[in-house]
Amino acid sequence: MKAKEINELSLAEIEKKIRDLRNELLELRLKKKTGQLEKSHLLKDLRRDVARLETFATSKRTQVKASV
Repeated sequence: MKAKEINELSLAEIEKKIRDLRNELLELRLKKKTGQLEKSHLLKDLRRDVARLETFATSKRTQVKASV
């Protein structure tokens, strides 16, 4: 997910996306443990996407607090 795409999302949308990606990450980890995961690089990509989204969410939360 690109930074430009994330920046256009609202805080609620970002938080929903984080939840969805964390659920997907959990499923991939379970598949890896059972030996069903063929593309192990997806784990790394999802972890990075979650971290990127968390960074933007924190940034947006601070902007909201600063404007109040």
